Amino acid sequence: MSFKIEVTDKSTKARAGVLKTDHGEIQTPIFMPVGTVGSVKAVEQRELKNDVKAQIILGNTYHLYLRPGMEIMQKAGGLHKFINWDKPILTDSGGYQVYSLSKRRKITEEGVMFYSHIDGSKHHFTPESIMDIERKIGADIMMAFDECPPYPSDYNYAKNSMELTHRWLKRCITRFDSTEDLYGHKQILAPIVQGSTFKDLRQASAEFVAEQERDLNAIGGLSVGEPHEMMYEMTDLVCNILPQDKPRYLMGVGTPINILESIALGVDMFDCVMPTRNARHGLLYTWNGIINIKNSKWKEDFDMIDKNLDCYTSNVHSKAYLHHLFRTKELLGLQIASIHNLTFYLDLVKNARKHIIEGDFSVWKEKMVKVLGERR
Repeated sequence: MSFKIEVTDKSTKARAGVLKTDHGEIQTPIFMPVGTVGSVKAVEQRELKNDVKAQIILGNTYHLYLRPGMEIMQKAGGLHKFINWDKPILTDSGGYQVYSLSKRRKITEEGVMFYSHIDGSKHHFTPESIMDIERKIGADIMMAFDECPPYPSDYNYAKNSMELTHRWLKRCITRFDSTEDLYGHKQILAPIVQGSTFKDLRQASAEFVAEQERDLNAIGGLSVGEPHEMMYEMTDLVCNILPQDKPRYLMGVGTPINILESIALGVDMFDCVMPTRNARHGLLYTWNGIINIKNSKWKEDFDMIDKNLDCYTSNVHSKAYLHHLFRTKELLGLQIASIHNLTFYLDLVKNARKHIIEGDFSVWKEKMVKVLGERR
């Protein structure tokens, strides 16, 4: 795996680069659709490639471990073959799911004991077992096991959590470096910066992560309820410390505006369930702002969903038709809206890359930030 920065914006810290993996190249900045259980909700893999134009997708270790399980995963030859996806895959380690299962888990130095949200069965994750599971899944990029502290956290909790994450990271590295790729393609391990919203903790964590000299670094524990300004402040601080020649992944972020602002701070990779989750509720992101397609104002609007978006689905269906599908609870409505939103997110980062290369990213970003948050 290699990463090359092609252009750096002169007015911001935005970068345009190319990340090469055994499953293909990724042009950065990039957004990764979330396929938690081996499926991007309501979107088939052919549509992900041809319409959405996804270059990499994300799977989740916690969910894939529970279903279909690692025996099936290995028999299939890994997640790529199981879901028939020949482009790169990144797997979250399950740390965020541990965070979200606060009433169903216990964190210790050894790892995390938790009860399945499916059937209540008891399980135990350790840094070592997570590395073994992610090896079996076969993701190109494997995230280290971490604890994601809640917001707000008091200083002592955040400090202890960060130090635990660091100790777990060293164990992840030891296990990863002592095991082999299972399916004939190269895998890398990516550490995660934690520290909640405390500057000194974020600085210490970023320095610790940078010292590990891995191929990709991530920023976790943000977009969990803190104000956006605080998220940007922490992101900026961390990006100033992490190696300039390695890709930076801001986990779980976010709105189109969040993504543009974070690109300006030097972030290269993003993921979020927002485009698909909001699509299923009728909220559409367009180049002219945000649409709630359920509103009656769209009932007789026969214009295409977004004529400014290079998306087959968005260019052949009208807002009136999509409004009708949601009102009648037709599943096709969820599919069209999901494809549209994901295509918009991929088009957003594609255009950000274009303007970084052309040298006018800062001006373009400021213009877009004023438009993309407007409710139509």
